[in-house]
Amino acid sequence: MLRFLHLVFFLFTCCLSLAAQEDSVRQPDTPQRRAVQPRTPRPRPRVRLTQVSVTDTIPATDSAIAGFDSSVIVLPDSLIIRPVVVIPIRFDTAIYRGKHPFYQFKNPVRRRESIRVRTDGKEHLFYSVAGLLLFFALLRNAFARYLQDLFRLFFRSSLKQRQAKEQLMEAYLPSLLLNLLFIFSGALYLNLILKRFHLGLNFPFWLLFLYCAAGLAAVYLVKFITLKICGWIFRVGDATDTYTFIVFTTNKVIGIALLPFLILLAFSSGTVLQVGLTLSFLLIGGLFLYRYFLSYTSVQRQVKLSLFHFLLYLSAFEILPLLLINKLLFHFLG
Repeated sequence: MLRFLHLVFFLFTCCLSLAAQEDSVRQPDTPQRRAVQPRTPRPRPRVRLTQVSVTDTIPATDSAIAGFDSSVIVLPDSLIIRPVVVIPIRFDTAIYRGKHPFYQFKNPVRRRESIRVRTDGKEHLFYSVAGLLLFFALLRNAFARYLQDLFRLFFRSSLKQRQAKEQLMEAYLPSLLLNLLFIFSGALYLNLILKRFHLGLNFPFWLLFLYCAAGLAAVYLVKFITLKICGWIFRVGDATDTYTFIVFTTNKVIGIALLPFLILLAFSSGTVLQVGLTLSFLLIGGLFLYRYFLSYTSVQRQVKLSLFHFLLYLSAFEILPLLLINKLLFHFLG
């Protein structure tokens, strides 16, 4: 019995020693043991990495990207899709190079357009001359009888002069419109003359045109009022009315006669411009001399007026104001 107990005790001791040896060999995985034994890092591939930011957060589990931010995906350049820029080919370029599928030409020739550089255009001259011509055309169609009587009376080709004069003096509307035509055509003519002699270059075209028109209107308005006052003071109203009628009739004829010369002065150059300028001076000078002749012969029938007093009047009221105006123009526009 004692031997049997010794045998059982021996077997029990052997079992305990085997269990303790197995526990010491297995060593369970604990957090402390993981910290103590570091993992061997895998070799990092030699590729160029590009950081691409994304909105979703992806945890970094690989040791190769442990140094990057967790919100950055590291991709090689070969995996990044870049946009392809397509440059379209023009239709004529495709034909010229022979790459068009439907149109094929042998030895094509390309003509390039030259770039037009805009200089000082003449659009303002075109519109102003066209407006004056259109205005005269409307007057010609609306008051044809008035224009016929005007030229017939001015050149004295009719025997019924008194009747024609009364008809012209009673037609207020065509007379006013033709006076406006004279002011506008005279203003444009003076504007072109000033530009031709390099005067008033600091003023814009339309502003200088407005000044010329206002100057002409002021000169003849003052002249009309002065003649009326002188006729009332010296009781020679009929003579002053006759002289005023001749003056404004001559102005109407000058306004119509200047239209073709405006076209020449506005759109010509060189010899043509010089010839047109000379002819316009001769025409205006001849019409003014004819006006003075008509004025002297007509007024002398009503008032006893000597040639000396008439020349004195011309020097004081016609020539001297023109010289003063000319001096002012050279002073302010020179």
